Amino acid sequence: MTGPGKKLQEALQSEAENQKQEAASGEPKEDATMKTADVITQTTTGGQHLSWEGKQKGGPIVHYAFGAIMGGLYGGLAEYSSFARSGFGASFGSTLFGVADLFAVPALHLSPPATDQPPSSLTSPFAAHIIYGVTTELGRRIVRAVL
Repeated sequence: MTGPGKKLQEALQSEAENQKQEAASGEPKEDATMKTADVITQTTTGGQHLSWEGKQKGGPIVHYAFGAIMGGLYGGLAEYSSFARSGFGASFGSTLFGVADLFAVPALHLSPPATDQPPSSLTSPFAAHIIYGVTTELGRRIVRAVL
């Protein structure tokens, strides 16, 4: 989503929002997955924190691990519930976005609340979750057909 997602977000943002984002993009930003990787490391090592480079490596690991767990949960639910499969996985992706990105991440103080962000900044993550849900359902159907 880095290329198309960024272009979509820029198209939906006002000129002032685009300029503000460009100005802020010069400084490194610690995202929710990086913070989570640091907390996991701190908890498991008895207090050691990750370096910036460690956070940059740990963030994607946390992100993909969470995605794999959610995909496994979806696969199990989809076997028993047609509601879980509705929208060819798009409803799963949008629900995951709502529960994780809009509720859980801000509730855990890993990001500001959605109300503190311009709506256009949520477009790309929402689209990515829809694509994730559809891709997860497609993968589930392929695996199911093979088995």
